[in-house]
Amino acid sequence: LKIANGALVDLPAPSNISVWWNFGSLLGLCLAAQILTGLFLAMHYTSDIATAFSSVMHICRDVNYGWLIRNMHANGAS
Repeated sequence: LKIANGALVDLPAPSNISVWWNFGSLLGLCLAAQILTGLFLAMHYTSDIATAFSSVMHICRDVNYGWLIRNMHANGAS
């Protein structure tokens, strides 16, 4: 616990860092979420013109929390 506290909490930081510096880490978090949800959706998606819509419906209805992952991916992109 002491090692984690020294490595993560008690790090010295410059006094001129503002709140705007948080947006870089938030952007990285959004990018990681987009990559992970995109990979998950790509595993279940079929790009054939005859079965594309049914594969999206399969993701939303049959895959566990597929609707949530699809909406996270769609809303994270906008």
